[in-house]
Amino acid sequence: MEKFLTVRDDVAAAIAAGQPVVALESTVIAHGLPRPLNLQTANAMEAAVREAGAIPATVGVLHGKLVIGLSPEQIAFLSEAESVAKVSRADLAAVLASGMPGATTVAGTMIAAEMAGIRIFATGGIGGVHHGGENSMDISADLTELGRTPVAVVCAGAKAILDLPRTLEVLETFGVPVVGYATKEFPAFYSRESGLQLVHRVDTPEEAAKVMKVQCGSGKRGANEGTKTGILFANPAPRESALPRGEIDAFIVAASRAAETAGVRGKDVTPFLLQEMARLSGGKTLKTNIALLVANATLAGQIAVSYHAHA
Repeated sequence: MEKFLTVRDDVAAAIAAGQPVVALESTVIAHGLPRPLNLQTANAMEAAVREAGAIPATVGVLHGKLVIGLSPEQIAFLSEAESVAKVSRADLAAVLASGMPGATTVAGTMIAAEMAGIRIFATGGIGGVHHGGENSMDISADLTELGRTPVAVVCAGAKAILDLPRTLEVLETFGVPVVGYATKEFPAFYSRESGLQLVHRVDTPEEAAKVMKVQCGSGKRGANEGTKTGILFANPAPRESALPRGEIDAFIVAASRAAETAGVRGKDVTPFLLQEMARLSGGKTLKTNIALLVANATLAGQIAVSYHAHA
């Protein structure tokens, strides 16, 4: 796959020098947020990583290449293009071969980050087990990727529309540590609370980096270290923008009914539900989504700086 990989010069230089780099996904740009907020948020996330002292590397697929460190012009293109593929592990080869543009999911971005030697990645919320997944087997590839790719992921938990208890069970089965950041409760994306308790907690970027060193290795590219699985740092949405869980649950029920009525299936379900919830909430969920994305980018940058300080 390395012949399909292209890394922006400053990102490649930082990786080679052992400097902190944070990977960022592009699905949120192409599919997750409406225009022009998608481009504004992508730029804000990159700025947050830089302010924390690290280098941002937004990942995407363009012209048959997996690009690590999209340029501002490339990010703008993905934010405006009408036909952009959603790229997880199962889609990567076909999209690269086709030459069509693609936006990487959590799983897709983890693959790219690991190939390039980037150890940490910031996103909004991971995918997980959908309601009824015990029968439908509708389980996100994000969970599988976390179980086999040694990249740390900073997120606000799993998306609230998912079956959160089963999502945590699958992560445990795959040997993925779920570590709360300044919390012992698994955050539910828009809400800081889920009622699901976590075993592990850290309270500073330095503590997070220590756990990451054990889980993912020293940070030296090519080093055969770590436990060969990812790690999830669960960072609750900022308190000032988080929404009550009861309010979110009501929106989820209404949005799920709308999706069923519209016959929405497969990869279209999550973006449909998020858009419908934004409409039902009068834009409140959208504001929370943007706030937690930027907050996660900041925290990932801080952890990356601490992780590489003693690599």
